[in-house]
Amino acid sequence: MCHGGPVPTAVSLPEDWPAHPDRSLSLNRMGSFDWDLVTGLMHMDSAALDVFDTAPEEYDGRPESLAPRVPPAESVRLDALVSSALKSGVDSYGAYFRIRCHDARLRWTHTQGRVMRGPDGRPYRIIGIVRDATEELSHSAERLGLDEERRRQTSVVESTTAALAHARTVQDVIDALGDAHGLERLGSMGMVMGLVEAGRIHLVAEGPAGSFVPGTRYTRIDEQYPMSEVVRSLQPRFLDSAAEFAAGYPGLWAKISSMHISAAAYLPLIAQARPIGAIGLLYRDKDGFTQEERNLLVALGSSIAQSLQRAMLLEQEHDLAEGLQQAMLPRRIPSVPGAEIAVRYRSARMGRDIGGDWYDVIPLPGGRVGAVIGDVQGHDTHAAAVMGQLRIVLRAYAAEGHSPATVMARASVFLHELDTDRFATCTYVEADLSTGVLQLVRAGHIDPLMRTLDGGCERLALEGGMPLGLSAEFGLLEYPVTTVEMGPGETLLLCTDGLVEQPGADLDDGVRLLASLVRTGPADLSLLADRLCEVVDDRGGDDDMALLLLRRDAEEAQQAGGRLQQHVAPGDPEALVSARHMIGAVVRAWGARDRADEIELIADELIVNALMHTDGPAIVTLRVLSGPERRLRVEVEDRSSALPRRREAGDSGVSGRGLMLVDRLADVWGVESRGSGKCVWCEFTMP
Repeated sequence: MCHGGPVPTAVSLPEDWPAHPDRSLSLNRMGSFDWDLVTGLMHMDSAALDVFDTAPEEYDGRPESLAPRVPPAESVRLDALVSSALKSGVDSYGAYFRIRCHDARLRWTHTQGRVMRGPDGRPYRIIGIVRDATEELSHSAERLGLDEERRRQTSVVESTTAALAHARTVQDVIDALGDAHGLERLGSMGMVMGLVEAGRIHLVAEGPAGSFVPGTRYTRIDEQYPMSEVVRSLQPRFLDSAAEFAAGYPGLWAKISSMHISAAAYLPLIAQARPIGAIGLLYRDKDGFTQEERNLLVALGSSIAQSLQRAMLLEQEHDLAEGLQQAMLPRRIPSVPGAEIAVRYRSARMGRDIGGDWYDVIPLPGGRVGAVIGDVQGHDTHAAAVMGQLRIVLRAYAAEGHSPATVMARASVFLHELDTDRFATCTYVEADLSTGVLQLVRAGHIDPLMRTLDGGCERLALEGGMPLGLSAEFGLLEYPVTTVEMGPGETLLLCTDGLVEQPGADLDDGVRLLASLVRTGPADLSLLADRLCEVVDDRGGDDDMALLLLRRDAEEAQQAGGRLQQHVAPGDPEALVSARHMIGAVVRAWGARDRADEIELIADELIVNALMHTDGPAIVTLRVLSGPERRLRVEVEDRSSALPRRREAGDSGVSGRGLMLVDRLADVWGVESRGSGKCVWCEFTMP
């Protein structure tokens, strides 16, 4: 063992080392080495040098001179193995590794070494053998390589298929393949994709940024482009080099040569035996395609085609379903004097799943307007069909002039009598925009919101009743009516739960979030509606959403108070009940709560008189008059020109007291002749 001086040509061997190691080991295609760890020099006999395909003059005793024969990855692995053996205290190690011969072939080699240690345990020497293991491992290596390639191919197919599994639109497919992870899986630097449309190929994915070739957005299938060729032939086209690309498609190559493409693979996308498009994968620093790579890409092309066809069908089904849904909603919103209205509908699901969400705006007698928001249970075409029928009948009941509570009750009975097990939630609002009086009825629906002039937004807590259909089934058809006054410039928001529901969140939390969005949203009603829809789109919810915004016009609102009018037909008890309810609600909303009972009593007496003593309907009008003192005026018109007269009460005491009550309770009253009849009026001073 040398510790310095000139480089030795040989090192001493242990006493148990064979007398003629070269001869005894070479017979078994083995060579020996003796590595002095102190000097770093390693003696290798001629047989060992043969194993490394190294001539004696190419080796100078230093292990580093073998570097050309050992690939970097193998060298790192061997160094780590030897270092671990020296540090861990083991006496021996062994490993298979590859060397690169002079002709660039890789050959399997095996080494086994014994670590010599001094009394202090420190290693100072390694002796061992190296041998050619090519024949031994040839079958195993081939099998190992095939297995590794199969695993790689399986991994690429599985990962790509998994990425495509959730694609529900064509853009989803493009995103799954064209993002960084997708291109990394495919080993490509860019992707182009085209869809067959009416005898042309529509380019839907352009490849790397800045690579779009003008004039290729739509190309004919008979043109000289690689995607056109694979669609015509239904066969893949592999371009193994830039020269082959340039020779096959000189026109296209002249426009993309700056991309430095070294290879490309164009695959037809075939589904149900017909081409639906083509995909092109572009490569840099790639020298052709092996047969295994070609097989892999063809298999991926089939998987991509199936995913693409599924996405195209889902988009078509979604468009059809959404068109059906939209056809059942009002085609246009009527112009309502004194109001600004915005409506929106969003279908958040794909495929044939559609919901029963709807909105409606209904012109009513007397200049009033009805606003409806509702949601039929379920997400299918049956829910949409029920919604269409329910919307029509609810609209008809409201247009007939029934009170909000009656509209709800009748709609519930109608739904219960349909051949369906569905129920529906709904909110119906009857609004008089001249006075700002709202009468609201809720059937199992979420509460509406009111955005005030100062920018606040509050939830209108409505008592409400059972959902439509269920209330009729259980005989609970009483729907309480809540009266609210909406000031000029204030906005009412009605929506379905798709706008407020969030996965894992409480519904009340969703309503509070919605209120904050309305509070901070734009003043423009259309922009506010769009902003709220963007929230649904960003959230990607699984429910449809309908939205209705109703704002009372600040400029057209009567500043002196308001005017509310209602027709009461003879022989219609419901109309009389509705008029009574309307009068009480309006009086309280206008601030005459202290005189509400007497005003209701007088108005009811005048209406009943008009119905009993004339042949036609009664028209009741309530107005707030401006002047030195604020007064509420009640007018009841009929078609008779005969003036009312005060009579003594009869023996039964059930008649003859009407004008006495009017004279006693009203501050002032009188009778006016009208063109087709008369009007009995009375006025009450308000606080």
